[in-house]
Amino acid sequence: MSSIKRKKLTPVQQQYQDFAHAREPQRPLVTNCLRAFITGGIICTIGQGIQLFFMTYFNFDEKTAGDPTAAILILFSVILTSLGLYDHIAQWGGAGSAVPVTGFANTIASASLDHKSEGFVLGVGGNMFKIAGPVIVFGVFSAFIVAIVKVIITSLGGM
Repeated sequence: MSSIKRKKLTPVQQQYQDFAHAREPQRPLVTNCLRAFITGGIICTIGQGIQLFFMTYFNFDEKTAGDPTAAILILFSVILTSLGLYDHIAQWGGAGSAVPVTGFANTIASASLDHKSEGFVLGVGGNMFKIAGPVIVFGVFSAFIVAIVKVIITSLGGM
């Protein structure tokens, strides 16, 4: 709680806040970090294996193997989410399961599954993009800004 909010509390409220804070269970920070590291590492290792598969058996190079690898990881994530297994992985691994592309696919798929009873357009489509929409807009806007900066820098360098 911020110090500004603490100043507005009455003495009884402050006493209760201190009481509650003293009894709040401590989070196992090192264990959580280790689990996130292991989970994210396993997901990325699986992705690397898929990329090597495309490079070995389909003659992709390192750059072109990235797109089908991401697509396969997204597909695996959606399948595991629909079976209810990705939630168990995320519960154990925490942020390690949210950082790779699979975490983003999980959020979209779980939002779709939660609202499928409302119909495909308003339920699945509308609620799926409540989560994905801001991320997509931020990505497109950031790419636009980076492109403008690159154009300005290259045009200044050519002078």
